[in-house]
Amino acid sequence: MPNEASSPAPSRCPLCGAANRCAMELERETGLPQGPCWCTQAAFGADLLACVPPEAKDRACICQNCARGAAAA
Repeated sequence: MPNEASSPAPSRCPLCGAANRCAMELERETGLPQGPCWCTQAAFGADLLACVPPEAKDRACICQNCARGAAAA
């Protein structure tokens, strides 16, 4: 069984720790349909994705602020 303390929180950005507002995670938590996630309209470049820690890859979504910051850079 994985250690809960070392597992990334699916509702938190793996880069800054803020709430990522992932619609899929919100739907899972609440059981209420959320509609399409904001991330379907966002661009996640290879440089930004490379910053995600290995233990969070495919487990936690990057937040809008980090995605916007990377796009602006």
